[in-house]
Amino acid sequence: MATEQMDGGRALIRALEEEGVEVMFGLPGGAILPVYDPIIDSSIRHILVRHEQGAGHMAEGYAQATGRPGVAMVTSGPAATNIVTPLCDAYLDSIPMVVITGQVPYPAIGTDAFQECDTTGITQSITKHNFLVTEAQDIPRTIKEAFHIATTGRPGPVLVDVPKDIVDPGNPRSAMTWTDDIQIDLPGYHPEVEVDPEGIRAAADLLRGAERPVLYVGGGILKARAVEALRELAELTGIGVVTTLMARGAFPDSHELCLGMPGMHGNFTAVTAMQESDLLVALGARFDDRVTGKLDGFAPDAKVVHVDIDPAELGKVRRPDVAIRGDVRVAIEALVVELLANGTGDVDRGAWRSRISGWQERFPLVYEPWVPGEALKPQHVIECLRDATPDDTIVSSGVGQHQMWASQYWKFDHPYTWINSGGLGTMGFSIPAAIGAKVAHPDRMVWAVDGDGCFQMTGQELVTATVENIPIKVALLNNSYLGMVRQWQEMFYEERYSEVFLSKDVPDYRMWAESMGCEAMRVDDPDEVEGAIAKANEVDDRPVVIDFRVAAEEKVYPMVPSGASNSELVVPPSQQGQPR
Repeated sequence: MATEQMDGGRALIRALEEEGVEVMFGLPGGAILPVYDPIIDSSIRHILVRHEQGAGHMAEGYAQATGRPGVAMVTSGPAATNIVTPLCDAYLDSIPMVVITGQVPYPAIGTDAFQECDTTGITQSITKHNFLVTEAQDIPRTIKEAFHIATTGRPGPVLVDVPKDIVDPGNPRSAMTWTDDIQIDLPGYHPEVEVDPEGIRAAADLLRGAERPVLYVGGGILKARAVEALRELAELTGIGVVTTLMARGAFPDSHELCLGMPGMHGNFTAVTAMQESDLLVALGARFDDRVTGKLDGFAPDAKVVHVDIDPAELGKVRRPDVAIRGDVRVAIEALVVELLANGTGDVDRGAWRSRISGWQERFPLVYEPWVPGEALKPQHVIECLRDATPDDTIVSSGVGQHQMWASQYWKFDHPYTWINSGGLGTMGFSIPAAIGAKVAHPDRMVWAVDGDGCFQMTGQELVTATVENIPIKVALLNNSYLGMVRQWQEMFYEERYSEVFLSKDVPDYRMWAESMGCEAMRVDDPDEVEGAIAKANEVDDRPVVIDFRVAAEEKVYPMVPSGASNSELVVPPSQQGQPR
């Protein structure tokens, strides 16, 4: 067995190389500096960010677009706290990510040393696991364990905190012996992949007898690479599919069985089909409050089959009639085998299909037509973007109204093309996540749909995109407000617009974007929308930003008011009064 003497910093970079890491996002500082030196001689591409939050979101975008773990590395203290938000974001959305943070020398821990903070303590509740490495010899094994934990079972972020003295070649504590035979040691960590055959049979029996079934599909389908299996199940049974915000693209929007997105701003058909169903087959979904609305009023007549690899999710929110722990792809494939062997049942679902068709006909997604003299309709901008881009365009969004419009009006027919912050709802996610996705797929078109509030949080990462030659495109839906907050204040706070107006004139987004090296445009007229998008699509040597000046009065419909039942879904004014 080959061995080699080296310092902890070199060992850490080599361990990342051994895990197949091709790119990492980060920003150096004192405590992590010894690890940055060997990057010069490494095969790993390092992308220097302008803020540590950007590094974390870039790693998330990379991971969502590829399924491979994103990697970020930052220093101690404020750098570690700056990356807390991406860690929490990745934790809630089950995104595989490994974050390496510098730490003060081990003997100085607990002394309030310069740029010291309790990074493992701070992040304990928002990581799948975290490590404080205390010996240089443990670095390779810890990195291997971090990647194993991040990518197996329910994916998630793992943090590795590394004291400076064990990676500094000038410190005797950094000396270690590299060996190619690295064994992980994780007693008690054994994610269950296989599923219980009895649970599969019980689920099949419920499915055969259901008159109004719905396949409730969450982001776990994408994490498990179960897209093809899901389509086979849907087509075999003829059951309609709803795809949550985190599952957009897991089932083609163009498919006749696609019912769309459920939830607070889901379409009427998806929300109401779940509400009126007699069986919900939840596949990699977690009954999030944004999907269920008022919990005791959610799908009151539905039996529930719940499949999830995380046993903590089973029964956490809604008690299932059949709970199946295991990999959702394995479960779906087993269910298909069972249904092929013993039949899909002979229940007549004609009336159910007719009701669904009626909802689709009466309650499509609509918005009021543009009137001369008004600002741009944001929904129209999204539709123009959708129609002018390749089908496999990767779309990243920030959080707020523009996120909902993008999810509603874009057509997702390919998996891993929708990248957004679901669970944490992180403003500022879009631009750095788009950069990460573009790094992962340099030959694909990547559009970031952002709002002016979000843009002002992380827009500086366009400097990173320019300097590193990562030509993303940004559609800025600029309404001069924190749009979703304004919508709530208008609907539920008697139009008392408290601290929600940003500015119509400051900053000048076109000038700001140009100063960061981007091609930049401003669009006020609906007749200019398509031309600006066409021009942006032709630019491939730098990032592009289009400042679309959109109407502040536009609201996202449909909408389930906070605390209300999904049966109280508010539809656009033009659809109010329609029979439900």
